[in-house]
Amino acid sequence: MTKHLKIDFVSDVSCPWCVIGLRALDEALARVKGNITVDMHFQPFELNPQMGPEGQDITEHITQKYGISVAQANANRENIRKRGAEVGFKFAMADEAGGGRSRAYNTFDAHRLLHWAETVSLDKQKAFKEALFKAYFTDGQSPASHEVLVRVASEVGLNTKVANDVLTTNAYADEVREREQFYLNQGIHSVPAVIINDKHLISGGQPVEVFENALRQIAAEA
Repeated sequence: MTKHLKIDFVSDVSCPWCVIGLRALDEALARVKGNITVDMHFQPFELNPQMGPEGQDITEHITQKYGISVAQANANRENIRKRGAEVGFKFAMADEAGGGRSRAYNTFDAHRLLHWAETVSLDKQKAFKEALFKAYFTDGQSPASHEVLVRVASEVGLNTKVANDVLTTNAYADEVREREQFYLNQGIHSVPAVIINDKHLISGGQPVEVFENALRQIAAEA
């Protein structure tokens, strides 16, 4: 008998471990296909809610935020690059052609568009999320740029006029802030946070096997 699960994937489009976690979760879902189906909802979390529109140099930002050295920041970036490659995702380094992930940005408007995309369909929301990851981490484009956001929305088949209307108004701002606060109140202070059936939490960019085992166990108990 096929079991159906609900997954809330709490994350930010500027979170590299969220990319790794999503890729691993997707592989785990592929492994349990035929036994488990899911509805996946992408929920908002802002790593840098106070960041200005111009952003900040990523190395400067990371060293200040976490109190680490430039060498440590570079080592962490290389670890992320390797983990990304293991799950088939390219993290461009800041010194590569094209800029790579050279700046940290405010992502609130991206979350507003993701909320709207969810009202269109869960498949569109997921495609948009994945396209935003690529735009930022692989192509070095700003997720704070309305031009980038509308173009990426168009690339995954979302209506560009509606996307632009959302961005030029305060549409979905209250809904996004409400969801952000809800998860903060639930104790979510780092991402990715994968919540299954509203009660089972898996934190971090875990290996495929961790997600697979959790899915099977939760489905068996459902």
